[in-house]
Amino acid sequence: MKGVQLFLVASAFLAFAWSLASASDPSPLQDFCVAINDTKDGVFVNGKFCQDPKLAKAEDFFYSGLNIPRNTSNPLGSTVTQVNVAQILGLNTLGISLARIDYAPYGGLNPPHTHPRASEILVVLEGTLYVGFVTSNPENRLITKVLYPGDVFVFPVGLIHFQLNIGKTNAVAFAGLSSQNPGVITIAKAVFGSNPPINPDVLTKAFQLDKNIVTSLQSRFWWDNN
Repeated sequence: MKGVQLFLVASAFLAFAWSLASASDPSPLQDFCVAINDTKDGVFVNGKFCQDPKLAKAEDFFYSGLNIPRNTSNPLGSTVTQVNVAQILGLNTLGISLARIDYAPYGGLNPPHTHPRASEILVVLEGTLYVGFVTSNPENRLITKVLYPGDVFVFPVGLIHFQLNIGKTNAVAFAGLSSQNPGVITIAKAVFGSNPPINPDVLTKAFQLDKNIVTSLQSRFWWDNN
């Protein structure tokens, strides 16, 4: 019962918080949009084409199952369940989305990443999380906090941030994001797991590492927890 009550409180909080904010997404909703002359072949126009509102139904604004714990038995010890415009078509043009993050006991990590198109507000439902973000150049200041159930933390748009479960039990958090399609760039995966690989000479100099270390990192499988 306690978990259900906390879930309802968290849901109400996120709804209230985003009702106070104006819709985001004034910028592109995907990495790029190649223009076409014939719209019959089009899929995206800074989002999605809009359906005739007369055809809208309840299912267009509905998603179920966010209360179900996710499997965290992966190398990162975390799983992110996204609820964006891909899952709820009715989110199109509304500038908001949601995510559930599950963390394995002590060490479950949502690794350093950015959302290029959204700020994030995180509320902890269960467990103890060490969270933080890094400010932009030249300061690159690390701002961190330990969060407990009921605590809330904000990650500004575009900044590298992370969450680590430092407790002995599972942890669960919910995040609201100011975009229908926030995007995720996981730093390690993007840099060392790009396809095709970045020239090792670039990474050797950028990270000031031995080239053998760089090629070793590039040869690994970088897990995606989304």
